[in-house]
Amino acid sequence: MNFTDIIMIGIGLSMDAVAVSLTNGMVYRMGKDKKFMMPVFFGIFQGLMPLLGYFTGGIFSKWLVRYSGWIIFFILGFLGAKMVKEGLSHERLEKKEPTVMTYGVLFVQAIATSIDAFAVGIAFCTTCVSIWSSSAIICVTTFICSFIAVLIGKKFGEFLGKKAEVFGGSILILLALKALLF
Repeated sequence: MNFTDIIMIGIGLSMDAVAVSLTNGMVYRMGKDKKFMMPVFFGIFQGLMPLLGYFTGGIFSKWLVRYSGWIIFFILGFLGAKMVKEGLSHERLEKKEPTVMTYGVLFVQAIATSIDAFAVGIAFCTTCVSIWSSSAIICVTTFICSFIAVLIGKKFGEFLGKKAEVFGGSILILLALKALLF
């Protein structure tokens, strides 16, 4: 595999993180620190998971690959349903409380969106690829894509107003269903 191949893999792997970053940008109130830390979290986890997959090989691979769809389904489905519920809550609408992003939620999202990168790391075992440089490229690619998505999401969030939380939660639920069905 060449440099371009790895970048394309990185872009493909980053799409779940991009969708979640877009959603987070629409829904959550966050300062500059969290706007920056979100792509950092997603990039680091997308970069670490191929390493874990590559070096653990067969130890966890069968279990994780077999149940990854369900794991992603439950995590993103739960977060999405929670966002939709909060977006539809009449009490919150009356108080107009902004939803605040926490590092705990960000951590769980980063894990959920990077599980497929573990499988890529396992696949890298069978190729003549430098796992260290490949993981670094995937990390940087995901960071850049997620950073752009957060900024775009923020603009959509301003446009959608309170509907952004329901819309964003719906996106997470669709990602959860995609993980289960494909």
